Amino acid sequence: MGRGKLRIYLGAAPGVGKTYAMLSEAHRRVERGTDCVVAFVEHHDRPRTEVMLHGLEQVPRRELAHRGALFTEMDVDAVLRRAPAVALVDELAHTNVPGSRNDKRWQDVEELLAAGIDVVSTVNIQHLESLGDVVESITGVRQRETLPDEVVRRADQIELVDMSPQALRRRMAHGNIYKPDKVDAALSNYFRPGNLTALRELALLWVADRVDEYLTEYRSEHRVSAIWGSRERIVVGLTGGPEGRTLIRRAARLAEKGAGGEVMAVYIASSDGLTSASPKELAVQRTLVEDLGGTFHHVVGDDVPMALLDFARGVNATQIVLGVSRRKSWQYVFGPGVGATVARDSGPDLDVHLITHDEAGKGRGLPVSRGARLGRARILAGWLVGVLGPVLLALLLNTVDLGLANDMLLFLALTVAAALLGGLYPALASAAFGSLLLNYYYTPPLHRLTIADPKHIVALAIFVGVAVSVASVVDLAARRTHQAARLRAESEILSFLAGSVLRGETSLQALLERVRETFGMDSVALLERESDVAPWTCAGSVGGGRPVERPEDADVDMPVGDHMALALSGRVLPASDRRVLAAFAAQAAVVLDRQRLRHEAEQARALAEGNRIRTALLAAVSHDLRTPLAAIKAAVSSLRSDDVAWSEEDQAELLEGIEDGADRLDHLVGNLLDMSRLQTGTVTPLIREIDLDEVVPMALGGVPEGSVELDVPESLPMVAVDAGLLERAVANLVENAVKYSPPGVRVLVAASALADRVELRVVDRGPGVPDDAKDRIFEPFQRYGDAPRGAGVGLGLAVARGFTEAMDGTLNAEDTPGGGLTMVLTLRAVDTLHAPDRLAELAEPERQAS
Repeated sequence: MGRGKLRIYLGAAPGVGKTYAMLSEAHRRVERGTDCVVAFVEHHDRPRTEVMLHGLEQVPRRELAHRGALFTEMDVDAVLRRAPAVALVDELAHTNVPGSRNDKRWQDVEELLAAGIDVVSTVNIQHLESLGDVVESITGVRQRETLPDEVVRRADQIELVDMSPQALRRRMAHGNIYKPDKVDAALSNYFRPGNLTALRELALLWVADRVDEYLTEYRSEHRVSAIWGSRERIVVGLTGGPEGRTLIRRAARLAEKGAGGEVMAVYIASSDGLTSASPKELAVQRTLVEDLGGTFHHVVGDDVPMALLDFARGVNATQIVLGVSRRKSWQYVFGPGVGATVARDSGPDLDVHLITHDEAGKGRGLPVSRGARLGRARILAGWLVGVLGPVLLALLLNTVDLGLANDMLLFLALTVAAALLGGLYPALASAAFGSLLLNYYYTPPLHRLTIADPKHIVALAIFVGVAVSVASVVDLAARRTHQAARLRAESEILSFLAGSVLRGETSLQALLERVRETFGMDSVALLERESDVAPWTCAGSVGGGRPVERPEDADVDMPVGDHMALALSGRVLPASDRRVLAAFAAQAAVVLDRQRLRHEAEQARALAEGNRIRTALLAAVSHDLRTPLAAIKAAVSSLRSDDVAWSEEDQAELLEGIEDGADRLDHLVGNLLDMSRLQTGTVTPLIREIDLDEVVPMALGGVPEGSVELDVPESLPMVAVDAGLLERAVANLVENAVKYSPPGVRVLVAASALADRVELRVVDRGPGVPDDAKDRIFEPFQRYGDAPRGAGVGLGLAVARGFTEAMDGTLNAEDTPGGGLTMVLTLRAVDTLHAPDRLAELAEPERQAS
C-alpha cells in the first residue's frame, strides 16, 4: 500500500473558514462515493461549522484524564482500524494531551499517511515554526503550538483560504467566530486590522514562495531550460562603471509596469580576482538596487556573456538590461562586446534591453595586474641577481672547467634564486641572459651564438623551460601569500568593527584614529552636510595638520549615504583597500548617530527638569485646587453666621459639602504628591508576587456601587508588582472610566493572560479619545475635551502610567469596539521556574535606595 496524500487548508488567522472549506470538500467527496470520515474536527460552537458535520461519519474520540479534567483527542488506533480512504483532521499544529499516542497531532497524521490514508487538514500561518518570531513581533503573542515547516512543505496540495481583514472582523462582530463575551477583547487585541493585514500578507507570500518552489522543481525535473514568464524578473548586468545607476533605475521602472516585477542586479567578476571595477561605485549601486526593492548578486565567471545568461536562466528571468558598450570604435576589433553577444545568444524567450547612457563610447580601461607585492628591496635584489649574477658566474666559470651539465645547473640555481627574491620578471631576465651566456661561452662552437650539437639545443630549451616554470611557481606562491595575509588582516579589522558594534562603543575619535592607523594616513575626517547644495562641515577629525573641508580635497574619500563622507589625507589607497574602508565609514556614521541620540536624550532630561518647575507653578495656581477650598470656606462661614438660624437638615447638608470638598482636596493633593514623587524619581516599588484578584477589588472602593463589572479569573498567573502602587493605578483608571461613562452603563474591568504577560483592561462606553490625543491624556495637567470643573487637575492618568512603569509594566489607551475608551495595563507574569530571580531583579532599585 502506498503512502497517503496530504491536503492542507492554510489560513492567515482563526475564523477565515478553513474548517468550513475542509468539510465542504468532504461532502463533495462523499457525493462522489469516496469513503470519507471525520477523524477529528472541532467546531468551537460555531453553528455553521457544526451543521456541516451532519451527514459525515465521525470516528469516536479517545477520552484522556489530565489534572482532574477529562479531554478528548483523536483516536489514531480507531481510525487505523476503520481504514477509510480519506480522513479529516482539524488543527494540524495541535499539542495532544499528555498520555496520547504522540505528542503532536501532525505526528498522528504521519501515521495515517504511512498507512495509506489520505488526510485533509487545516493550519494557520502563525503556527509555522519558522515564522514564530515574526508573528510574535506582529501580534505580541508567542505561539505555543507550532509544527515544522517541512510538514506543510511536504503536503501534496496546499490551498489558501483567504479573507479580507474587514470581512473577518465583521464575522467576529456578528458572533460567528467567538462567543459574544469575548468579541470585544478579541477585536481589540489579536484581531486588530493591522495584525490581520500583516498576517494575511505573510500567508500570501509564504504560499507564493511555495508555488515558486514547485515551479522551479518542476522545471528541474523535466529539464525545462526555456524561460517561463510567470512573473517579470529583470536582470541588470553591472560592470562597476557609473552607468550602472542609470541601468538600475530603468530596470526598476520596467518592473513597476508588470505585476510582481522583481529586479536582480548582478556583477560578473573574473575568477582570478583581477578587475577594473570601482568598489566605491559597486557599493553605491548595491545600496541603490536594495533601496528600490531589488537584490544584488556577485557572480564569478571568466566568460561574462555566458555567465550572465546562465544566471538569468537560472533565476527564470524574462528580461536583461545592459548598457551600451563604453568601448571606442577601434576596440571592437577584439570582439563584438558583451551586449551584442548576450543579445545574440539570449534566444527568443529572453528579452535584452540595451540602454544608452552618458558613458557610451568614452572608452574603458583594461584590468591592471596587482603584482606580487614582494616589496621594493626584494624586487631590487632579484633584478641584481638576475642581471649581474649571470655575468659574475660566467667570469668565475671561465677560470674553472666543470663541464656543460654543471654549468647549466649553476645558471639554473641562479635563476631560482632570482625568482625567490624578485619574482617572475627578474627570473625571466636571468633565464634569458643565462641561456645566451651558456650558448656563447660553453656550447660548441665557443664564442659564437650558434650550436653545433642538436642535443645542446634540447638542453638549453629544457634549461629555459625549467627556469620559467620555477619563476612562475614562485611568483604565484608570492601572490597567494599576499592574498592570504591581506584577507587575514581584513578579517581582523571586520571582526574589530563587529565587536565594537556589539559592545556599543560610541567614541568617534577612537574609531577615526583606528582608521588612520590601519591605512597609514596623516589625517582622517568625517564630513557631512544637510543637503546637496549645503557646505560641508566636519563632524570629527584626527591626525596632524588642518583637516580637509571637502571630500574632493582629500586623497581618498568614501561616501556614506548622500550627505556624509569619510575623507583621508596622506596617500592614495588602492581599490583593494576600499572595501574595508567602506565598513569603517559605515561604522563611523553609526557612531555619530549614537552620539547625537545620547545628546538628545540629555537635552530631553534637561527639559524634564524644567517641567518639574512648571508642574509646581501650575499646581499652585490651579483653579481646581481653589474650588474645594472655596466651597469649604463658604460652608464654614455659613455655619458660623449668627444672622441665619439653620435647620438640622441645612446643617447636615453644609457639613456634607465640607466633607466632600475635603475629600476632593485630599484626592487632588495626593495626586500632586504622587506626581512629584514620580518626577523626582523617589518612587521605590516594593515588588511582591501577588494575584490580581487580591488587589483589583480593593481599588474599586472609591466608585459608586454597581458602576463596575469585574471579571478577573482566579486562574490567572501571578504578577510581580507593588500592591499599593497597583491599587492606586487601577483606582485612578476606574475613577476616570466611571467619570466619562454614560449614566447606567457599567465599566468593565477584565483581566486575561497573553503569553508571558497579564493584561488588565478597563473598558468604558464614553465618548472616546481620538488617536492623536491618546498619548497626551497621560501627560500631567491634561484633561481631554470639555471636562467639567471639579473633574481634577488632570493627574490621575499620569500617576497611573508612572506607577505602572515603575513596576516594569505598560499602560496604553485603545478604542473600545462600538465606542468608548479602553485602558490596557500590561504586567509581566511571574515565571514559576525563575520567579525568585525575576523578583530579585525588580527589587534591585529598592535595595540600592536603602
